[in-house]
Amino acid sequence: MSGTHRIHAGPLDCDLAQERSKLRLVVVSKCFSGLLGMENVHLTQLFQGLLLAAVANGTPILTKWVLGDRWAQSLDGGVLLWDGAPLLGRSKTIRGLVLAVVMTALASSLMGLQLTTGAIAGAAAMVGDLISSFTKRRLGLPPSSRAPGLDQIPEVFLPLVTIAGRLGLSVVDITVGVVVFWIGEMILSRLLFAMKIRDRPY
Repeated sequence: MSGTHRIHAGPLDCDLAQERSKLRLVVVSKCFSGLLGMENVHLTQLFQGLLLAAVANGTPILTKWVLGDRWAQSLDGGVLLWDGAPLLGRSKTIRGLVLAVVMTALASSLMGLQLTTGAIAGAAAMVGDLISSFTKRRLGLPPSSRAPGLDQIPEVFLPLVTIAGRLGLSVVDITVGVVVFWIGEMILSRLLFAMKIRDRPY
């Protein structure tokens, strides 16, 4: 009797795939550390942390591009504070917050890390983003306005700090990560604007 045999991937296959993924990250990080003279920076762990921060902060943007205003319930419920400005602003939604945490957790798992590591990083990135929005409203800046530094630092600093112990990140790693994320975010924002994924180039 002839037939096709299906081979199902077991736990061992998944573990091997994760180990290969980790090995590739190590090889790439070693190459970059040698080229850049950054031997004291844990590039593999830093790359993982930055990737998680990027997924967390990028998910709400991509979600808005795909879904538009569907299910975009404002996180602050339209509440106005003593200064007459919104608590956060209409651009901060429950949809974006929830999906950012979920997608970052999934990305963490794909990198061979614990789901909780990604969930913590995602939640911390969103807290940083909300702190940025709250501060900008108090400064009289409208939603989605530009504030260099304030737009980038909280949303990468907080996730890197909260998962530093899990990834083995040092103060130097976090400092380098903030600078790299800041520069990368400004470049990527302009690219996404050119691709009509972002409404503004910042």
